[in-house]
Amino acid sequence: MNTAVRTRAGIALAGAALLMGGLTACGEGAAAGDGGTSADAKAHEPATALKAAYQKTVAAKTAHAEITTVAADGKSSGESGTKAWYPAGHDVVLKGGDEPDNRSIMLGDTVYTQLDKPLQGGRTWMKMDLSKDGKPGVRLNGDPAEYLGMLLGQQKATHVGAGTTDGVEAQHYKAVLTNADLVTADDSTKVMEEQHRQYLHEAVRHLTAFEVDLWIGKDGLPVRVDSVQTDAKGTVRTTAKFSGYGTAPAVQPPPADQVADFREVMQGVDATLLETDKKLKEAGEDLKEADKTLRDAGLGGLGGLGGS
Repeated sequence: MNTAVRTRAGIALAGAALLMGGLTACGEGAAAGDGGTSADAKAHEPATALKAAYQKTVAAKTAHAEITTVAADGKSSGESGTKAWYPAGHDVVLKGGDEPDNRSIMLGDTVYTQLDKPLQGGRTWMKMDLSKDGKPGVRLNGDPAEYLGMLLGQQKATHVGAGTTDGVEAQHYKAVLTNADLVTADDSTKVMEEQHRQYLHEAVRHLTAFEVDLWIGKDGLPVRVDSVQTDAKGTVRTTAKFSGYGTAPAVQPPPADQVADFREVMQGVDATLLETDKKLKEAGEDLKEADKTLRDAGLGGLGGLGGS
């Protein structure tokens, strides 16, 4: 710009040009000085920060989770252990409710529940298939990648600011979402793999409202998620704390010889009940016959014998 000024106005205006140059330089210096702040602010923008956190979380594959849930009826329950994603899985101890604590392992659509008493044959695990009509089951897993996925592309997501949660410095994000928001999560950003995006849309379809406060630590990974989700059955409140990303071993099923299949067990129970019912009917017929014999003998039947 100074060369053009010299060419058009000559030496007389050179000083003014230099002055303008000096002012401009000062202005650029100020902008550069703000660059760190601007870059920092941009890094904490919801779209940028949530995308980065999602990608880093996906790469970690597992985390330790401490989860507390208050159901619509006011009853509290909890989970403690490993959460995994893509594919969904867990190896956790289920706590609270009306049942004693027990261990649960999930791999995709298969859930293994540890029994408090062994079944016949000494098996201590029950296996259940959650798929339906040969199609994969659709449900929420409560893992950090899932929570972040719900927030991808959401214009309503806001950066609350820096703070500390459970002694960890973190950036706080918040969103209040409707069903329409949830079933279009990541549609505009396309960060997730297509199959994961479509699965998430199906999994949240039953929700009418979802409020979430999410904290991302200095390492770029979620450390805590507080959520309130509402559907036709009521409102569920959840606090989930995550740590130890990528350090937990892969989720493994129990030893095969310790596992009973729920359907097979139920079939066995049904068969036992049918056999018992058959024997009861046969006993009933025998009693009728005995009663008739006694009556024919003038002994008043079984009722008469009981009365004497």
